[in-house]
Amino acid sequence: MKPRVFITGAGGFIGRHSAQEFARRGWRVGALQHRSPMPPEIGALERDGCLETHPGDVTDPASLQEAIGNPPPRAIVHCAGRATDVGRRREFRQTNLDAVEHLVRLCRECEVDRFVFVSTTDVYGIGDFHGEGEEELLPTTAPANPYPEFKIAAEACIRAGLPPDRYSILRPGAVWGPGDPTLTPRIVAFLRASPWIVHFGPWRGRNRWPLAHVRNVAAALYLATVQPEAAGTAINVLDSETTTVEEWYRLLADIYLPGKRCRGVVLPLWLGLAFGRAVSGISTFLNLRRPFLDPSCYAVRSVSANLDFSNARMLELFQRARLTPVSREQGLQELRRSIEH
Repeated sequence: MKPRVFITGAGGFIGRHSAQEFARRGWRVGALQHRSPMPPEIGALERDGCLETHPGDVTDPASLQEAIGNPPPRAIVHCAGRATDVGRRREFRQTNLDAVEHLVRLCRECEVDRFVFVSTTDVYGIGDFHGEGEEELLPTTAPANPYPEFKIAAEACIRAGLPPDRYSILRPGAVWGPGDPTLTPRIVAFLRASPWIVHFGPWRGRNRWPLAHVRNVAAALYLATVQPEAAGTAINVLDSETTTVEEWYRLLADIYLPGKRCRGVVLPLWLGLAFGRAVSGISTFLNLRRPFLDPSCYAVRSVSANLDFSNARMLELFQRARLTPVSREQGLQELRRSIEH
């Protein structure tokens, strides 16, 4: 009988790629559906008999328990969450911590073999890093935003509530790829509106941008579910190529805005932060899902720091499974094909 996995946030960017990854590997997929309709990829899996959708809400324990079903799945992969840099703190807590508390309790009570949680490299804080690995890094004690704040709290909840052999934590960087609904559109929209590529502070755009192709994230989620060595660990998920902020802006401009000439300009960091604080303050007051304008305060800090982390643990997962991560060039080719069609 095929093993079964239950995926929250299966209609989202990471979630739908994860559902496809598990289905491709012969698993039966249960997908939590929360109000919004599922994307075509999920509908195709459902028609093929690889996936079943279940209505529910990660913040509602009763509907969550009913959606998970009986007998319980072998694994739960938790992709759902509020992934943004603006909004009210209460909203982040409900979605990014309370939901994890419910799932940890269900995993414990139902004896689910493995709980795999999608966290973020933002838990390390925003600063200049130089290739440190998970064993050298600790979550920041002063998160600058509710998003990493409650991801840190969720990780602590998992460690306190489950034995090490029953969980794994993945920390992706900036997730990208065809169909990305947030990161790439924000950058492209900014480049379309601005005559300049704007950098802030002393790095002048030469700092690393921590890219993580969505198919690498999905494969890592699958491997963290099935590999015993992944249990009880936190794993950075990042592309191996080092891409600077300047390079990333220009790569996206070449694909989405061919022919546009963008000059680079460097502004003082304090100026960017002042503008970003105003954008973030208004967006949070209105409880928007995304900033009404870019850059937000968190975005300014992110693109002005050297977010350079090691992905050695991720590569070990792939090597044990004899898998090759998607390269940056392969991902860029996918982006080009996606806009051609």
